[in-house]
Amino acid sequence: MTGDVLRYVALGDSYTIGTSVGAHERWPDQLVAALGPAPPTVGLVANLAVNGFTSADVIAVELPALDGLEPDFVTVLIGVNDVVQGVPEATYRRNVGGILDALVARVGADRIVVVTTPDYTVTPAGADYGDPATQAAGIRTFNAVLAGQAEARGIVVVDIHDLSFRAATDRSLVARDGLHPSGAQYALWVERILPVVESLLGR
Repeated sequence: MTGDVLRYVALGDSYTIGTSVGAHERWPDQLVAALGPAPPTVGLVANLAVNGFTSADVIAVELPALDGLEPDFVTVLIGVNDVVQGVPEATYRRNVGGILDALVARVGADRIVVVTTPDYTVTPAGADYGDPATQAAGIRTFNAVLAGQAEARGIVVVDIHDLSFRAATDRSLVARDGLHPSGAQYALWVERILPVVESLLGR
C-alpha cells in the first residue's frame, strides 16, 4: 500500500476494459467511485484487461505486468473468450487455477475478487458468436469452474451472471455495439460487487 491508497489492478477481457463504453462507465471505475474516499482509499492504478483475451492471455500478458504495478487488491473476470474459442474445460480450469495461485501469492486471498461472466447470448448481436444455447451452456459451465477454483482458494466470488439476463428485455443495458454491457448494466454489477469489497476492506 502506498501511503493510504490501496493499489487496485483489474484483470480480464472486454467486460473489464469496458468495450464500447466510456472509461468512467467501466465497472472497475464505477466501483472505485462508489467506494469513495473512506479509508482505506482504493485507487485504480491499472486496468490490464484487453478485448478478446482468454485465460491464457491473462497468464501470458497481464500477470507479468503486475511486477511493476505492485497491486494490493485485484479483480479477475475471464472466460467468455475461452468459451467462444472452444478452449477445453480442462485447459480453462488449469489456467484459472494458475492465475489465482499467482494472485494469492502476490496479494493474498482476501484481497482478490472474482467476478463471473455475463451471458452475451441474450444481446442483439449474441448469435454472431456461436449458437446461443450452446454458448450459454458453456458460459454457465465455465462460470462454475471459475467459482470452484476461487472458492477452493478462499477467494470471494461475485456472481453477476443473472443480472445480464435483464438485457434480453431492457436494451438500455446493452452498449452501442449490441453485444457488450452498457454503463447502466455495469452499475448493476457494482451494486452487487460493492458490499463484498467493502467487507473485504473491513469497512
